[in-house]
Amino acid sequence: SDTPLRFSGAPAITIPAGEETVSDPVELPVSAGEELSVSLYLPGDTGPTTFTAMPYDTGHAVPGNQLSAAVLEDPEEFATGHLLAGADVLAPAGTRIAVAFGDSWIEGAATTPGTDNSFPGRLSRRLKHGWIVNAGISGNRLLTDAIGEHLLARVDHDVLAVPGVSHVIIHIGLNDLGLPGHFAHPEPAEGPTAAEFKAGLTTLADRLHTAGLTVIGSTIGPYKGTVHEGYDTETGQTVRREINTWLLGDTHPFDAVIDIAAAVADPADPDRIHPDHNAGDGLHVNDAGAKAIADAVDVTLLDL
Repeated sequence: SDTPLRFSGAPAITIPAGEETVSDPVELPVSAGEELSVSLYLPGDTGPTTFTAMPYDTGHAVPGNQLSAAVLEDPEEFATGHLLAGADVLAPAGTRIAVAFGDSWIEGAATTPGTDNSFPGRLSRRLKHGWIVNAGISGNRLLTDAIGEHLLARVDHDVLAVPGVSHVIIHIGLNDLGLPGHFAHPEPAEGPTAAEFKAGLTTLADRLHTAGLTVIGSTIGPYKGTVHEGYDTETGQTVRREINTWLLGDTHPFDAVIDIAAAVADPADPDRIHPDHNAGDGLHVNDAGAKAIADAVDVTLLDL
């Protein structure tokens, strides 16, 4: 299709720094699971743009205005995501929506780009009457801004503003525990205490429950032995174990908890990702690991 986007009827728009806009509706029949390609022409230098840094999908860039080109000439591939935040789609009555909210394990970093093999993507394909919106940001944290706003700051925009949302799946914590040491390496630096992290998760769950959503938490994935220097510390591992024990108990604030850690852990060393699921850096899972997580989810939890 060669369907033009309009903005209040105009074919072009200037978006101020830090702002966002929504196009006019487009008449374009689509089916669940189809890929949607959007072409943008930038006539001048934009300066720095907000982007997703980890390769998950594949885009193409070419010089000049090729908005109507059926085939791009000599395109340059890039795996970062720029400018487009999402597309709202009219769905059949009764379609239910869950948001997967969190870090790189949600976004799908280290899975094969262009295949939608993140665990939310794979889980979506198991659902009969619903879909999962991926709101993961690699490097994101629960309590601290660093790579993107922290979860407690972006919950309104990235979860509550999603049309039709009824459920939320959360995975967060790796970067809260590991990035302080990684950024400060070789100087020691510590992340939040278990008590601080539990309080943050409770605040997040309460905020989502107040909005009437079903909230599904998850254990923090394993990362022992990661190649990222300063990330794996004994203090961080101790806090992770305490948080996961709490999440698997009876006092957590969630409606249910997915044991993501157990789905991909090495049984001989549960703080480490199983070799079959390790993307190579000891911190992220590969396609097989994302599938193992999706397969471990009881879809009745989503009621979709």
